[in-house]
Amino acid sequence: MQLQSQQESFPLKKAAGGTAFGIILAISFSHLLNDTLQSLIPAIYPVVKQSFHLSFTQIGLIAFTFQLCASLLQPVIGHYTDRKPQPFSLSMGMGVTLCGLFFLSFAPNFAWLLIAVGLIGVGSSIFHPESARVAFIAASEDNRGLAQSIFQVGGRVGSALGPLLAALIVVRFGQAHIWWFGMLALIAIAVLFRVGQWYQRNLHLVNAHVHAAAEGIHAAMPGRKAAFAVGILMVLIFSKYFYLASMTSYLTFYLIAKFHVSIAVSQMYLFIFLVSVPFGTMLGGPLGDRFGRKYVIWFSILGAAPFTLALPHVNLLWTAILTVFIGLTLSSAFPAILVYAQELLPGKLGMISGLFYGFAFGMGGLGSALLGVLADHTGIIYVYSICAYLPLIGLIAAFLPRIRNLAKQ
Repeated sequence: MQLQSQQESFPLKKAAGGTAFGIILAISFSHLLNDTLQSLIPAIYPVVKQSFHLSFTQIGLIAFTFQLCASLLQPVIGHYTDRKPQPFSLSMGMGVTLCGLFFLSFAPNFAWLLIAVGLIGVGSSIFHPESARVAFIAASEDNRGLAQSIFQVGGRVGSALGPLLAALIVVRFGQAHIWWFGMLALIAIAVLFRVGQWYQRNLHLVNAHVHAAAEGIHAAMPGRKAAFAVGILMVLIFSKYFYLASMTSYLTFYLIAKFHVSIAVSQMYLFIFLVSVPFGTMLGGPLGDRFGRKYVIWFSILGAAPFTLALPHVNLLWTAILTVFIGLTLSSAFPAILVYAQELLPGKLGMISGLFYGFAFGMGGLGSALLGVLADHTGIIYVYSICAYLPLIGLIAAFLPRIRNLAKQ
């Protein structure tokens, strides 16, 4: 039986096995806009460092403030919406981001910069748990990885666009012009309001879908084994996002210090890295659907090690090439990790989505802060020689159980 309505602006998910690609694309587009706005923060680090005379430690504190606000609230919000779904929280979260952009545009000092990025982080903490839940429930069982990749690739494209737009607008015209990006937030609010309407009309499908999935997994896997698997996934998130923090927050400074390029040129190389990330993200989910998420997780993190180990020892051209391979391999992990975790605890979609997004943001923020302190004391080039070994932690993915086989027994 297929549920449809002429009043719907997006196609509904079938009650049995269908996938609402219209909803998934809408939430992916909103993710693109959301992460475009968020990625302005690291993209303008060279600008605010110069204008406010900041140290690397202060740059790390800005990143830490944003990531902390974006991480701590996510599991709490996810847990709350598991019990009491809030379909329109998506558009409200984007409204908080809009306020943060306003303060970021006109921040007169370092303290106001921290307040501004904190508000943008709070907006992110509201957006991600519910949007990840929407992507999960809008997909059929065989397309969950694909749905998560489509959703996440929007965010990855947005993360790549942010530095490019910052180079074209903020670096050229100044900090005050960040406010122009408020138009993107307004567009996202409108789209997310319509997604919220769809979600509200289909809450009766959510409970049935989630409870059926929960019975299948929990009948096959003991709770202690599931908790152990979640712990392994958290360690892998640490490895992945600590390394990504070195790339997103400090790649521009690394290129300037080692190869003496300009700020604008360094941001273009950052864009090259970030634009490779959506392609890896798009591959990770479907490959997990086809071959098993465990193997995609294992390959994507451990497989980045040869490239990260070589990066500190090559010239500018090969630096650009290696960053592309690093982006492709590392980015393919998160869709598989998140869907794997959602399938472990399908009755707690909001909490588990918020936990993993929050932990990822937290590790990124902590990594940025600690690496900033390390860079002040040892130099930015040394930071990359140390971070090169982080992907080797991917070896522990061998201990993850195979969920798909367990669920079918």
